[in-house]
Amino acid sequence: MRLLARCATGLLAVSLLMVPAPLAVAKHADDTRSVLPAGRSVQQEVRFATYNASLNRSSAGELVRDLSTPGNAQARAIAEVLQINRPDVVLLNEFDYVPGGRAADLFDQNYLSVGQNGKAPLDYPYVYTAPSNTGVPSGQDLNNDGSVGGADDALGFGAFEGQYGMVIYSRYPIVTESVRTFRTFLWKDMPGALLPDNPATDTPDDWYSANELDALPLSSKSHWDVPVSVGGKTVHVLASHPTPPVFDGVEDRNGRRNSDEIRFWSDYVTGGRDASYIYDDAGTVGGLQRGERFVVMGDQNSDPLDGDSLDGSIDQLLGNKLVQDPLPSSDGATEASAFQGGANADHRSDARFDTADFEDRSAGNIRADYVLPSRTLRVAGAGVFWPRAGMPGSELTGIFPFPTSDHRLVFVDVTLHGSRER
Repeated sequence: MRLLARCATGLLAVSLLMVPAPLAVAKHADDTRSVLPAGRSVQQEVRFATYNASLNRSSAGELVRDLSTPGNAQARAIAEVLQINRPDVVLLNEFDYVPGGRAADLFDQNYLSVGQNGKAPLDYPYVYTAPSNTGVPSGQDLNNDGSVGGADDALGFGAFEGQYGMVIYSRYPIVTESVRTFRTFLWKDMPGALLPDNPATDTPDDWYSANELDALPLSSKSHWDVPVSVGGKTVHVLASHPTPPVFDGVEDRNGRRNSDEIRFWSDYVTGGRDASYIYDDAGTVGGLQRGERFVVMGDQNSDPLDGDSLDGSIDQLLGNKLVQDPLPSSDGATEASAFQGGANADHRSDARFDTADFEDRSAGNIRADYVLPSRTLRVAGAGVFWPRAGMPGSELTGIFPFPTSDHRLVFVDVTLHGSRER
């Protein structure tokens, strides 16, 4: 595999060692928005967003087929949500990975670049996507059901390689040569890892055999550090999608993995000794340097108080002193919780912060999706796209079966000072 940067002047290919490499695309010059205040510095407001778009399909090739023409209803609705909110940098979770970035390109060309229902098109010169652990055969019986094979025995749950993948679209240049991915980092190599225990034995933390632990990565999809250059300033987009903490047994293997996938970013941004155990797919060790600007983005599958994740899982990020939580909210989430009732009535978290509309009898709506800037960034605004019923855009969120996704787009606006990029 190769790391590719495609630009207006030609094609640059850089070979990488050891592991399949990501794909980053720069299609043409940046169109950076800026405001010149009274002083000499340029002030730029940048909208970072995350959106679990549910653009996953049941078999390989289906997403490319659906996106090859501009007529797919779900893709059009997803694009319209993006065109309404107009993020400058957006992470889409549950977007099947296709080698060569084919699906990502098709969604850009046939949907984002085409105005939906009178909305202005979006122009993203830079696109980043990379392989995912989902659907990659492990060759091991990871769920201990006595057989090997299938979605539950893959390195990350998936019916085919790349299902439930990720993609980043950006109006700002991606610093391709500095991207780090952590798809092969082994779970067992995290100090104090919450490895699951087989309750049928007296040996602790033994759900997985030694051979299985030698093959099992921490990340159920991948963890990406994708630096973006904004007005001469670098912001590290830290993208991931930890496994849902459900669909397992009393060993809670998915809940424990979810918690450690979240902890990974907390250790990474803390850096120093806390991140000394971390190695990326190219073998480079360590985390971020102190003072770096970053935004942690993605569907973390963990609510501070409700849902099935381990207690304190998301607090590992929310409580990190280097991270700020702008608490994006919406009136639509509050309305939906009250209207749908069920499990929502017993939730402890404030419903206005919910980002996902889950089944009401047992799960209820929760806060699952996060955009968490570093304290080195100034927050100018934040929100969740969840309009109240009958308001403009509510037809795009809706109720089950959803026209878009059971998740809502979450955004945070930050202000940077720097020079105008050309």
